[in-house]
Amino acid sequence: MSQSPTPMGTSRGYESPAVSQFSIFMPNRVGKMLELVKAFEDHMCRICSLGVHDASDHAVIRLITSNAAECRKVLAEQELTYLETDILIVGIDENHTLVKMCHYLLGAELNIRFAYAMMGWPAGPTAIALAVDDITLAGQILIRKEFRLLGEADLPRFGE
Repeated sequence: MSQSPTPMGTSRGYESPAVSQFSIFMPNRVGKMLELVKAFEDHMCRICSLGVHDASDHAVIRLITSNAAECRKVLAEQELTYLETDILIVGIDENHTLVKMCHYLLGAELNIRFAYAMMGWPAGPTAIALAVDDITLAGQILIRKEFRLLGEADLPRFGE
């Protein structure tokens, strides 16, 4: 879900719009990446972010798609092992910079575990996928500082 003007109340006080990131474990062999991305194309599931961390015998691929439910189906069909993690997607612009984002999170003593750029919007926002120790607290802080948090519904769909 995308960010609403009024944050949603929960038993914890506030729930950030989180997006599923899939960390996929694959053998590090020629042609495996092509097989993976082609499987998503065949399922009409758009890859919105992709990062590869390789070792000599395997690779871990961090992936965000436009449809987490469909992504799970693709990975099951491909018989791939994966972990699913909730992350934030943070809009970045001239008033809401990476420096400011990092400064605000540091002020709350939140550790940034990893971050990487999103892709897929022809004329859309610049956005960063962000994994932190506490996404609820990070979401609260960034919303208060008027950063835009994106949900799965905000990600570009196949064919856009």
